[in-house]
Amino acid sequence: MMQKVYFISGLGADERAFSYLDLSFCEPVFIRWIRPLEDETVPAYAARLKEQIPEAAPTIVGLSFGGMVAVEIAKAFPYKKIVLLSSAKTQQEIPFYLKTMRWLPLHKLATPAFLKAANQFAYKLMGISRRPDKVLFMKMLMQADEVFIKWAVDRIINWRNNSIPARTIHIHGTKDILLPYAFVKPDYTVKGGVHLMVMNRPAEISALLRECISI
Repeated sequence: MMQKVYFISGLGADERAFSYLDLSFCEPVFIRWIRPLEDETVPAYAARLKEQIPEAAPTIVGLSFGGMVAVEIAKAFPYKKIVLLSSAKTQQEIPFYLKTMRWLPLHKLATPAFLKAANQFAYKLMGISRRPDKVLFMKMLMQADEVFIKWAVDRIINWRNNSIPARTIHIHGTKDILLPYAFVKPDYTVKGGVHLMVMNRPAEISALLRECISI
């Protein structure tokens, strides 16, 4: 029987972000984002999202913001291991220029339409250049919940976690612009990997996931 692995996508994304990967080595279960409650913290949100994971000691793969949520789940519930893709383990791995918005919250002035805009700047941040990837990214953004996106952007900026759960494996690319490699301390480095390397480096990421989950 193949092992179940629970996947949490990134901000503005859903399970389609993982669609390029070869996950034949496991039984993937894709967690769906739910609408946050007013002023809900990431730990409280993670506890509600955990209701989609009935397994007693799950393996969780989190992409970007999904990795931060996976960390909060691991801090509060039993788990086997967590694997982070293009993510951050603690607030120290969030770049300082994002954290300055804790005191100068310009992001709160942004409209949902602006946050959901799929434009050249967004493509650059994500590291995607191929037309099929841009089309998929645009579709995911257009269909994402506006309330969730606005809440999640603020929670990333204000994330205060300082502890790293045991059995955390972090995979990060050297060309990640959104969460730059210089700020993180990954266990596996993908040379030239961008933020959405799950889409443009699927063979390499699939092999790394297979290795990390099997050990």
